[in-house]
Amino acid sequence: MGTPSPTSVRPALAALLVALALSGCSASAPSTPHRTPAPAPSPSSPAQVCTSLVSYWAKETLKGTYWSGLDWEQKGLSNQQYEIHEEAVAAGRAEERTAGRDGALELIDQLVARRCAAADGATWSSENWRPPT
Repeated sequence: MGTPSPTSVRPALAALLVALALSGCSASAPSTPHRTPAPAPSPSSPAQVCTSLVSYWAKETLKGTYWSGLDWEQKGLSNQQYEIHEEAVAAGRAEERTAGRDGALELIDQLVARRCAAADGATWSSENWRPPT
C-alpha cells in the first residue's frame, strides 16, 4: 500500500468541499427558534423569605458546618427570626436523637415554616435599632 498520488486526492477533496457547501453552509445566518420568554419570578412573601432564611441557617447549625458559627446579624436574621432559629435548632437536636438527621431536618423545615407564617415573616428589626436623630 502506497501513498495515494496527488492527482487522485484532488477529486475526492473537491467532492468533499462541494458536499459540505451543499449540506448547510450558506451565507445567511441560521434562523433562531422563537422562544416564549420565561415569566418573571413572583416576589416572595415575607413568610417565604423568613422560612427560607431561617430554615437554611437552622439546618446548617444542626449539621455544624463551617459558617454556622456566624452570629444572627451576620446571617441576616432579625431578632424574631433568630428566636425561631434557636427554637428550631433545639427541636432539631432533640429530634435527631430519636429520628435521625433526616427527621430532624424535616422537623426544622416544618417548624420554621409554621412559625414564620404565624409571625408574618418575623421581620421586626433588631431591638438594638435606633431611629435616626
